[in-house]
Amino acid sequence: MIDLSRTQDEEVGDGTTSVIILAGELLRSAEPLLEGKMHPTVIVRGYVKALEDALKVVEEVSFPVDVDNREEMQKIVNSCVGTKYTARFGNLIANLALDAVLAVVKDRGDGTKEIDVKQYAKVEKIPGGRIEDSRVLDGVMFNKDVVVPSRMKRKIENPRILLMDCPLEFKKGESQTNVEMENEDDFATLLKVEEEYIEQICDQIASFKPDLVVTEKGLSDLAAHFLYKRGISAIRRLRKTDNNRIARACGATIVSRTDEIRDSDIGTGAGLFEVKKLGDEYFTFIEKCAEPKACSIILRGASKDVLNEIERNLHDALGVARNVVQDPKLVPGGGAVEMAISRAIQRNAHNVEGPEQLAYKAVGTAVEVIPRTLIQNCGANVIRTLTKLRAKHAEGEEACTFGINGLTGIITDMKELGVWEPCAVKTQTLKTALESACMLLRIDDIVSGLSKNKAQGASRGGMQQEAEEVDSERALPE
Repeated sequence: MIDLSRTQDEEVGDGTTSVIILAGELLRSAEPLLEGKMHPTVIVRGYVKALEDALKVVEEVSFPVDVDNREEMQKIVNSCVGTKYTARFGNLIANLALDAVLAVVKDRGDGTKEIDVKQYAKVEKIPGGRIEDSRVLDGVMFNKDVVVPSRMKRKIENPRILLMDCPLEFKKGESQTNVEMENEDDFATLLKVEEEYIEQICDQIASFKPDLVVTEKGLSDLAAHFLYKRGISAIRRLRKTDNNRIARACGATIVSRTDEIRDSDIGTGAGLFEVKKLGDEYFTFIEKCAEPKACSIILRGASKDVLNEIERNLHDALGVARNVVQDPKLVPGGGAVEMAISRAIQRNAHNVEGPEQLAYKAVGTAVEVIPRTLIQNCGANVIRTLTKLRAKHAEGEEACTFGINGLTGIITDMKELGVWEPCAVKTQTLKTALESACMLLRIDDIVSGLSKNKAQGASRGGMQQEAEEVDSERALPE
């Protein structure tokens, strides 16, 4: 059950609580059917039919949204983070999420979009400053300074950037190396060979006139000296993920050997390279990129705890923004979709024949747990409000957008309230919850073990069992 929430979080980034609640309610609805000796496979068949019909209902009530309409998109993201800590800061988190997602969108050319927020939109948490100072860069930043801060340039406009993943130092022996010298000039020769090798690779780099060299591996003091003499700034030991983001932001290609560098490998898409001090540390900014398909999100706040909470809220907002941009369809929130699914299932139940009809109907009752939980959280009268909502949805197709106002517990039209959910989140929630419930129902050994224990307990009239008689099956409830 814990994995359900984790899967939902990785897949769509939202609806983690809904999945657990819905899966638990589906299993609870199956309990009376199992006690009535209905086989788990029959229940699973009914559940699968109900899932198919539920997905059709979600598709029917969904409607397209204009991704370019900023106000609409802000409302959608705010409906996700409206109950969280960052809601008090207005549209701040919504704007950060939308800017980041729209920055990393890449068209695949076949009509689909690639939005890899996890890989190319990195969150940098810097304690200090105000939360309002948080922003999305039109480029990337990372926690590094140039190799020789006192000599190398720390600010370059329109830089030519060379990215490498090889060491710019003399190659060390992989294991123990023995060198025999016969006269005093041999050691000087060894040093000279090393120096010539370093100078050679620096000359190869300098021939392409880069302003900044970034490598994932080491860079020796001698190499730093030669690069400085040629007016090149250098950064060493950068993470692979950061290097990939720089490559995507400025249009560079990561090179593995200095003798394989080509002019097309140099990144020229960035408008500014600058090293700034934020708090106690130095950060490198590569900004003003022409087409940054990667970005950094800078979060500022009073303490690490505040920043961690903002990051969690931002993660949910990024998930919602990504889902809407990738699949621009919305469904009404506030339990309206679940109520529409429940009504459709009860209406179509007569089309399902045999004992599967009971399991099919059970799903219709189970999905009502979402509006019921919303009503409970508001402190409203659960039975009266839920009955009113059922009656409202029975009025016709136009009433399918009515749900629960999460603050007052009153039945409201979600169109007027502006509470929407991405269609992808709702679809994934239903699929994950129903499929996991079906999977657990197939494990009938545990179910039979529990019922067996109850039967034995009733027949013995509460007699105490000897310790050696208790087997693992009977010990389950304790």
